[in-house]
Amino acid sequence: MGKKSQAQAQVHLQEVKELGRSYIDKVQPEVEELEPTPSGPGQQVAEKNELGRLQYSLDYDFQTGQLLVGIVQAEGLAALDIGGSSDPYVRVYLLPDKRRRHETRVHRQTLNPHFGETFAFKVPYVELGGRVLVMAVYDFDRFSRNDAIGEVRVPMSSVDLGRPVLAWRELQAAPREEQEKLGDICFSLRYVPTAGKLTVIVLEAKNLKKMDVGGLSDPYVKVHLLQGGKKVRKKKTTIKKNTLNPYYNEAFSFEVPCDQVQKVQVELTVLDYDKLGKNEAIGRVAVGAAAGGAGLRHWADMLANPRRPIAQWHSLRPPDRVRPPPAP
Repeated sequence: MGKKSQAQAQVHLQEVKELGRSYIDKVQPEVEELEPTPSGPGQQVAEKNELGRLQYSLDYDFQTGQLLVGIVQAEGLAALDIGGSSDPYVRVYLLPDKRRRHETRVHRQTLNPHFGETFAFKVPYVELGGRVLVMAVYDFDRFSRNDAIGEVRVPMSSVDLGRPVLAWRELQAAPREEQEKLGDICFSLRYVPTAGKLTVIVLEAKNLKKMDVGGLSDPYVKVHLLQGGKKVRKKKTTIKKNTLNPYYNEAFSFEVPCDQVQKVQVELTVLDYDKLGKNEAIGRVAVGAAAGGAGLRHWADMLANPRRPIAQWHSLRPPDRVRPPPAP
């Protein structure tokens, strides 16, 4: 790609507009927005522990060996957004296995969402007693880490599954994440259906894991286009030296016909460049129709807004926990 075409492909941050607020406003909020005053909503929630409550259902299908978890609704959720509302969704998993998890759709600007979604976990009945069901409610934020509102934990040994269960439970404060933080990456997606063109703009990353002895890293990003679980195209950014908060604003385009856009996946891997040894992966994210959670939401928002760049922050995950979709 020549210098002229590279310049045309790049997008300035102020041009990446998002729902109601600009990218810069969301990524770099004022200090007052980050730290609520003692009289603000955040302090009131902490004092009264008014996180809200969740209604759920449980049933066990003995024929298929599946636990059916229904997320019915929530009410009185804590307001985590500056406007006094939240964009809640629920993440569901069975401890000790956090990898197999489900997420509801995001409900915009409400503290009383009605979900009406059911998820199935294939677990032998004799093993259920050693499992703990976790239903964690989060506030979705496109431009920063999603905040945990609260969670409900149900030891399955305490549940009688001889008949269906329908219950309300108060949300409790979620414990701190035990997993080591790898950092976050912000990128935009843009799809032009008439041209069959998918553009990925790697904007920046922040709080990356320290990989070098000196306490910094030399990060760069690999962008792979996958089809049928196989990597078919590869691009990469420039290397940024001695930083854990690199800024890129580099654009990459892929030809993806309309009839293939639901069959591909984009995988972004942040690596630490090592001049003498092997480049080590810091973390990875995937977006696409077969991705889950934030990766699926970002892809769906891109398709719902053709020809418009949609930017979003994603938390990096360990590379071995981001698996390509199986071939059809």
